[in-house]
Amino acid sequence: MPKYAMVIDQRRCVACMACVVACKKENDVPLGDFRTRVVEKTEGTFPQLRMELRSELCNHCDNPPCVYNCPTGASYKNKDNGMVLLKKYRCVGCKSCVAACPYDARYINEEKGFADKCTFCEHRVKEGKEPACVATCIGKSRIFGDLEDPKSAVSIALRENHSEVLLASAGTKPRVFYIKKYGKPE
Repeated sequence: MPKYAMVIDQRRCVACMACVVACKKENDVPLGDFRTRVVEKTEGTFPQLRMELRSELCNHCDNPPCVYNCPTGASYKNKDNGMVLLKKYRCVGCKSCVAACPYDARYINEEKGFADKCTFCEHRVKEGKEPACVATCIGKSRIFGDLEDPKSAVSIALRENHSEVLLASAGTKPRVFYIKKYGKPE
């Protein structure tokens, strides 16, 4: 069984926002909402400043608090591929999963009344395609694949580079990994 993950190589991201646009188009994300975003973070004090651009999305955690806090079972972890997904027809829009996510990766689709988030474009992956954000990334900073396949681009990127996850201390065991542009791990 595959175990899908994403690596984001921050050394290659140019903050063009193509990933955000592709995601919104592919998944019909409402105006003002996002399944993925690029966050700008400034570190240091003048004149020793540096800027970090970080693409953020659902981390498809191995220990997902959004799933454990969903009272209807709408949020679930796909046993076949490890993706954290939603059964929209079961969602009552209570926002428990939104509150439980330490990555601020979920939102309520106000037009349709359910929670929504990145799905790694599961519908595309089933067809043998990459997620829309990966396919459109001009800097090739987004890498998607199967962690169980040692020859996959994801496995190779993780083997050949130092990577980190966001909020490792939260214990969620995220499957979105970051190759940082600068410095040591936080």
